[in-house]
Amino acid sequence: MDTTILGRTGLKVSVAGLGCGGHSRLGQAYGNSFDDSVAVVKVAIDLGINWIDTAAAYGTEKIVGAAVKGVRDKVHISTKTAILPWGEPKAKPYTGADVLEQLEKNLGRLGTDYIDLYNLHGIVEAQLDYVNAELVPALIKAREQGKIRYLGITEHFGSDTSHKMLTAAVPTGIWDVVMVGFNLLNPSARHNVLRLTREHRVGVQDMFAVRRALSNPDGLKEALEAIEKAGQLDRSKLDAEPLAFLGDVVDAAYRFCRHEPGIDIVLTGTGKAAHLKENAASITRGPLPPKVLARLEELFGDVDSVSGN
Repeated sequence: MDTTILGRTGLKVSVAGLGCGGHSRLGQAYGNSFDDSVAVVKVAIDLGINWIDTAAAYGTEKIVGAAVKGVRDKVHISTKTAILPWGEPKAKPYTGADVLEQLEKNLGRLGTDYIDLYNLHGIVEAQLDYVNAELVPALIKAREQGKIRYLGITEHFGSDTSHKMLTAAVPTGIWDVVMVGFNLLNPSARHNVLRLTREHRVGVQDMFAVRRALSNPDGLKEALEAIEKAGQLDRSKLDAEPLAFLGDVVDAAYRFCRHEPGIDIVLTGTGKAAHLKENAASITRGPLPPKVLARLEELFGDVDSVSGN
């Protein structure tokens, strides 16, 4: 497994990270038992993946905790809390004290006394002022107490496909690591977020490398229609099989993200060990040929209107 240094944290991390959310949630979304999902995490560790990303909202923290028992010092755990009750957008935002209570729950479910990266989950631009004034001081207190090592923030890519929140958040100097949506259908983060993270030495986790649009023909069709509707796709440039030039689309999608300057960790999520091995192999392969990259730039280089979910 290839490794890299995660921004200014100095952490040596695997370029492939195990994502414990997404559509699979370690297979919990489609029938895996608790032990089945624990086994997937252990396979990841055996493959040399030392970065595991989970969240309160995913319902997989206890699985991660069980899987890393006895090897906690060999892995880095990234987890998250939302800033209001998940799924209740009209609820009152958490106070700093509330976030510290959430942190204690994260620690308990994970069975650890510290978290390597603690993220505020799915933040949008309108919430940033509140986050900075009310929640960041509480997170700094937790960091001083040794309960978290580094501070992170993740965007709500589905509703912020042009990365307004992260573009505003990165220059503040508060966040050690960010999670950004970036894939071959929407590479817009390279023009704003990744330029800033490289300037400020902020580590980057990449989500949405492969979602429905890049693994399901109907999903791709819907994504292309949405891009065209946004005026960001010239249909005359598409072949009958739009992505046939990539060969193995999933493999190409992971390689595209892995070799983008500024991306440190490419997250991959699954509930099946064999699938995880395939994805990890793709992430550690070389970059796509220049001709393929040029074709992707021609088709999707200006897209910022879809997430690919």
